[in-house]
Amino acid sequence: MRGSTNSSTPEPTLWAVILAGGVGSRFWPVSTPQRPKQLLPLGSARPLIVDTIVRITPLIPLPRLRVLTGEHLVGPIMEAAPDLERDHLMVEPMAKGTAPVLTWAAFEVARHDPNAVMISLHADHVIEPASAFLDLLADLGHVAATHDRLFTIGIEPTRPETGYGYIRVGPRIAPALDVYGVEDFVEKPDRDTAQEYLRRGGYLWNSGIFVWRATTLLEQIRRHTPELATLLPLLEAGNVREFFERAPNLSIDEGVLERSDAVGVARATFRWDDVGTWDAVLRTRPTDGDGNFILGDAHVVDTTGSIVWAEEGTVVVFGASDLIVVTSNGITFVAPRDRSSELKQMLAQLPGRVVELEG
Repeated sequence: MRGSTNSSTPEPTLWAVILAGGVGSRFWPVSTPQRPKQLLPLGSARPLIVDTIVRITPLIPLPRLRVLTGEHLVGPIMEAAPDLERDHLMVEPMAKGTAPVLTWAAFEVARHDPNAVMISLHADHVIEPASAFLDLLADLGHVAATHDRLFTIGIEPTRPETGYGYIRVGPRIAPALDVYGVEDFVEKPDRDTAQEYLRRGGYLWNSGIFVWRATTLLEQIRRHTPELATLLPLLEAGNVREFFERAPNLSIDEGVLERSDAVGVARATFRWDDVGTWDAVLRTRPTDGDGNFILGDAHVVDTTGSIVWAEEGTVVVFGASDLIVVTSNGITFVAPRDRSSELKQMLAQLPGRVVELEG
């Protein structure tokens, strides 16, 4: 698709920011605060964040890439991705959600280049093929450079997923591309509602991949997000810590996109998975002839459709189907695959000494 925009349009300067501050508790007991989901090999044999960096750098070189994370993850991220330099990391003083940290990132990108188009990525997505992804980002970068809109990428639903937000698609706004206005953002639905969206059509999953001019995001914050707009002078004064101390805990979806009337969505041209639960591993990693994924010193006999992840000792699974079996951090965890989305609720019922791993 790249090159489908008007050739007379100047190439926009693209920057990328990668959100890499979360824990991913739904991958307990492997994921810990010191070794969160983005440092696990859930999409390939490499950590997810390395996959993310390798995927985007053919389009955006490292000098225009920033990783947004917490101080405790600086060392592990740089160890996992040794090509990164310390200046490539923007360390948030405290986690306050995606709205404050993306506001800070947009301010810094705009300070470097007032005309820059900023692409916001998550460190825990699996995307294939990378070529289609980069082509769409390049084309959408052109659209964002000439439109005062905030663009997200929407994924065509393939199942009645209840773990994602949905976008109701409006009229087309870019004639040469699958880019549309957004009629509505819909919170995570129940299964019956998700099934109805799938049947009716006109809805996309919200991938959380965003493309916009950095200055456009800041302008939309000034218009629609007073709880952050009033704090922008702190960034102008270089007082990042106080900005975060006073900022509310707020997502970019709730704080900006759901309030703005200048949001667009591009239909994805690639396969996407956010690897949200253990069950997703069977979609993102190669399996054996019986549909099992096996990592470490693990063995399966007469077993189908199971995930066996052995970081400690030897694990043998016999005569089972559709199971998750994990050994890590001195804990053995076993669950039916179809209940992997309930892991957070399960953890709330365990003693704190079991859940709070040292990593």
